[in-house]
Amino acid sequence: MTAMESAGGDGLPVRGLHVSVDADGNLDAWERFIREALPREGVNLLVLEVNYAYDYRSYPQVAERDALTREDVMRITSACRDVGIEPVPQMNCLGHQSWRGRSFGLLRAFPEFDERPDIPQDADQDALYCRSYCPLHPQVHEVVFGLMDELAEVFGAEQFHVGMDEVFLIAEDQCPRCAGKDPAELFAGEVSALANHLADRGVTTWMWGDRFINAEQFPTGKWEGSANGTWPAIDAVPTDIVICDWHYERAFETPAFFAEKGFGVVTCPWQKEDVALEELDIMRRLRERSDRALGMLQTTWCGFDAFVRAYNGELDPERRRSRNALGAANCFRTLFAALRGE
Repeated sequence: MTAMESAGGDGLPVRGLHVSVDADGNLDAWERFIREALPREGVNLLVLEVNYAYDYRSYPQVAERDALTREDVMRITSACRDVGIEPVPQMNCLGHQSWRGRSFGLLRAFPEFDERPDIPQDADQDALYCRSYCPLHPQVHEVVFGLMDELAEVFGAEQFHVGMDEVFLIAEDQCPRCAGKDPAELFAGEVSALANHLADRGVTTWMWGDRFINAEQFPTGKWEGSANGTWPAIDAVPTDIVICDWHYERAFETPAFFAEKGFGVVTCPWQKEDVALEELDIMRRLRERSDRALGMLQTTWCGFDAFVRAYNGELDPERRRSRNALGAANCFRTLFAALRGE
């Protein structure tokens, strides 16, 4: 049974947590957290953003050093299923293929897939936020689909998160294949290719929703909404996708926008407890009139190790590097207490 088939007492099927997997992470701590803390909090779905922190057999050259092995993943997924939590793998597609200039696994192994190979690896954030792969490169999907299939298989996944947030490099004039193309058409084409590939294998696509939000219609800014022309893609992609609608500074009525377009939607807070509670209220009210309102997915953005330590009270709150993890852990506790009706 998937999380979406098992609604909680408030009628929201998804009560999820999103974590970023660390290469060379503390699996003992992860397993204890999954088996003990998550059931106590009421979590029924865990999105594990793996990206290239897995020892891929199909394309081993993309894997990070000290990546998770197949046995490691089986240990994590078994722990989840033993306590009624659905594990969902994530691999970022299209965007987030680097931090600033430094390429991650796919573009490090296949630099020919880079949408902007002219930007140097040592570029700073003023020149580049994150690289994208070129969705029109004739070989890119052979590799991306192979990695997705392998990750979905080892997870035994019925849902798969493809990322797709904060895609700023798209339809670049410097790309010989994408120059002059419509960003919305390119984005819709890539979303559809990924979703159709997964659907053919009986797997439901999850993705972030920011590139579908018109930043002029909703005053989200260019991060939580699209100011680069991708938003019309929402009317050209399959609607059997679950949209992860993330807003961290204030709550928006965007879940209703996605539900009215025909998508299942979950709302995703981060650190601000008041925002999370307002978003939960919006989701509950939407659920009263639409079964496409699926629930909540707490984000963390600090690494699984750091989040577990923050939750366990093992981080120094005076240290600046601890603040993201502690903020996310506090928000998680507050949100899930509200989900439990406490």
